[in-house]
Parts: sequence; C-alpha cells; structure tokens
Amino acid sequence: MSNQRKLKFGAIVHGVGGNIAGWRHPDIQADASVSLEFYTNQAQKAEEGKFDLVFIADGLHINEKSIPHFLNRFEPLTILSALAAVTSNIGLVGTVSTSYSEPFNVARQFASLDQISHGRAGWNVVTSPLEKTALNFSKTIEEHPNHAKRYRIASEYLQVAKGLWDSWEDDAFVRDKESGVFFDPTKLHSLNHRGEFFSVQGPLNIGRSKQGRPVIFQAGSSEAGKNLAAKEADAIFTGHPTLESAQKFYQDVKNRAKAFGRNPDELVILPGISPIIAATEEAAERKYQELANLVSIDKALDYLGRYFEHHDFSQYPLDEPFPELGDLGNNSFQSHTNRIKQEAKEQNLTLRQVALKETTPRPPFIGTPEKVADLIQEWFEGKGADGFIIGSSVPNGLNDFVNFVVPILQERGLFRTEYEADTLFGNLGIPFPENRYAKGVTNH
Repeated sequence: MSNQRKLKFGAIVHGVGGNIAGWRHPDIQADASVSLEFYTNQAQKAEEGKFDLVFIADGLHINEKSIPHFLNRFEPLTILSALAAVTSNIGLVGTVSTSYSEPFNVARQFASLDQISHGRAGWNVVTSPLEKTALNFSKTIEEHPNHAKRYRIASEYLQVAKGLWDSWEDDAFVRDKESGVFFDPTKLHSLNHRGEFFSVQGPLNIGRSKQGRPVIFQAGSSEAGKNLAAKEADAIFTGHPTLESAQKFYQDVKNRAKAFGRNPDELVILPGISPIIAATEEAAERKYQELANLVSIDKALDYLGRYFEHHDFSQYPLDEPFPELGDLGNNSFQSHTNRIKQEAKEQNLTLRQVALKETTPRPPFIGTPEKVADLIQEWFEGKGADGFIIGSSVPNGLNDFVNFVVPILQERGLFRTEYEADTLFGNLGIPFPENRYAKGVTNH
C-alpha cells in the first residue's frame, strides 16, 4: 500500500492574484502582494493541508498595463526565506530567470535557502519570455536572446549550478575542534567550467543541504522547454485546458525523460489549476461570475497584449474575428500564444471573446468539493498529472481546497495524511541526488 502512487500538491501564492481586476473584489486583501502576513497565512494553510510546496512566481519587466500583482510584489527568494522561518515541512519554490542572472549568485542563493529551510528549497527555472526585460539589465532590445538561444543558455546554466552544488561532498565539513580540522580538503572540488555562455571556476562558498541540492522545476511547454525539463528538471509546472491535452503532454515528457536515460517516475508533472469550490454548482458559478464581472474589456485587451510582446489590441474591431498576427508572440510566451491563435481560428472567436476568455478563463475545476475531487482523481489516475499546483483565483480559494477537497482525497487514499519526509525531494518521492564526486562521476 505504501508504494501506491499518491497525489502531489503545490500552492501558488500570488498576492492579489493573476486576474487583472481581482484586487477589486470586496473579499480580497488589496495589498496582499506585499503582505508578509498574507503570504505566511497562505503557506501555513498549505502546510496544514500537507501540500508538498508553496510556489512564488516572478517576472522582471512591467509597464503601466501590467496586472496589479505584477506592479508591486515580493522578490521570490526574499519572501521564501521569510516563509522558511514560519513553516517546517512544506517545500519553498521560487522562480529565477537564467537569462538575466549569473549561475554562481543564483546557485549560492538557492543553496542558502536550502540550508535555512533544512532541505526544502526548489528553483523554478525560467528563460524570461518578455523582450523588454533586456532594458532593465543594461542591454538593448536587440539583445534579448531568441527562444532557442534562451534555452541553450538555460541548459548550460543548469549544468553550472548543479556542478557548483556539488563543490562540497556531504561530509566535507569535519569541524573537529581538537585537531583543528574544519574541512576535509579531499572533499572540496572546483568546477572549472568553460562553456558557450559561462566561465565559472568555483567552488561554491556554501555546502550541500540535507536534501543534497535544491529541487529543479521547469515550466516551458515548447519543444525546447520540454527537452530541457525531460533532461534536467525534477518537476514540471504546466497548464492544460483538457485531460486529453494533459495526457498527451504527460506521455510526451515522460518518454523524453526515458530517452535521456532517466526514470520517468522521478519527474513529477504538476499542471496548474484554479479550482472554484462551493456547496452547490450554482454557488460556484456565482463565485466565478463575480470575478469575471470585475474585468472591463479595456483591461482585458491590456492583459492579452502582454502575451504578445505587449501588442496594442485596442487598434482592432472588438466583434470581428481575432486578428491575424503572423509570428507575433513566438519570441515570448510561445506555447501559450500558439494556443490562443489556434483556438481563435478553430472556434471562430472574436477579439472580445478571446480577451475576456484569457483574462478570466472559466476553470474546468469548478463546482462542489466532490466534483472537484472527482476531476482531480480522473486526471491523476488517467495519467494527465502526478499532482497539481493550486491557484486561488477567488477569495479563500486555498482555504476552500484544503478544508473541503483535501479530506475527500485523503479518504480515498489518494493523498497523504502526514508528511513522509522533511525534505522536498523526500516528499516528492524523488531519490536523494548523490554528489557526483562521491559517486566518482566528474563529467558534467
């Protein structure tokens, strides 16, 4: 029974939320995106629900049309370090870009979070889709690397970070006061990496944690993204409107992992969902409509524009077919913009319909706790997911999920009632990553 596959859950803590007008809801805390108290409450609620992790997303470019949460929010590593002090079992995962940071700094920061939290850190590796991010990092707009190059950078970056995390073997720090030996020099290793994008000598000035190294998450669904995830990641964040598309992605990425010589069971696939839960179907629908009705069409066009390199959609007629955009969006949120274009064409949608649908998508996971639990079970048992990242689009969304859906899944034997481990790797059911030098494997 103990070997039975169990669901994994993460909570995305997203301040006032991903909806462009959600902050206006009377039951949403308007300054939640910069409220330590709000983040603490969410993390502790997720831990009460025995979730595997809390996740903090991030981005590096805003303009006046960005959604309110993006305008004024915590930097992930800072808030996760604070949350480490007020939680004890739950994993702490944050987004940091490989296109606009240096491997040594980031490896050190995540290793520090991993030590502070006693082995609960995870890094969501992103390549920064927004072109204008370059303008915040002493680069011109022409220098934002294209999609393929961003993934080549990310791949090498991850090799460097993983190499740096192996600088010290697990038992390198002897700290023997009698003999005066602080560390065993035979267990310290320099990386001496020289590659296409990075030159990093090492070693890292912090040792390995209780779980060895931070857990690697990846969120790209393009071909390059899927390959990087299958080769390097421990877990994948993804998003799918239907079970069928989730199953296709699941099978595809697990097969790619196998082709890279990995055990596909050691790659955890977690689609993001935003369940809306209420005692009746009607009450759940009302909650959804309350949120959707807060969004004006002007704001919806701004929101849609972000995916297409902040394209100005206000120039087109609202109630005519969605405009032909050519390759626009290919160098930003590629898999997402391709889906929007395809759905608009197939379903003959107008610009107004696309904008409102993208701004407040009607979640498939909406209804009574039993219905939401049934859907989660169907996706899980149907191999569309190993678990889910739970977003709270409506007020008290996470509380409702923990209070009403989690107990049903526990009763059905699909989800833990107690943590199995005290590290993130342990709770995700992924084996401890051995130090390459201890294993005698020094190539990277």
